[in-house]
Amino acid sequence: MLEKLKTEIELQARHLEVLRVVAANQPIGIMKLADLLGLPYHRVRYSLRVLEGMGYIRASPSGAVATGRALEYLDGLDGDIDEMIALLEGMRDPSSQNL
Repeated sequence: MLEKLKTEIELQARHLEVLRVVAANQPIGIMKLADLLGLPYHRVRYSLRVLEGMGYIRASPSGAVATGRALEYLDGLDGDIDEMIALLEGMRDPSSQNL
């Protein structure tokens, strides 16, 4: 039942990793990005396309660049993750927490 959620979290984690590396190394080309991440070129390209569509990065002649929106997102990310963890914790069976 949670397999789809797990798969989506893993995909979002990859997009987040790409975004963090872009923000730290901008401007950065796709080949360098794939090399730094140790990911196949096609996966990095897909993540860049998704991030660009969300307005978190933009293409420049020198490579990908993080936008102001991306930097704001990264600044608030820990709070968002804490909220998700709380939601997941709330799904636990209360009777199993006493074991």
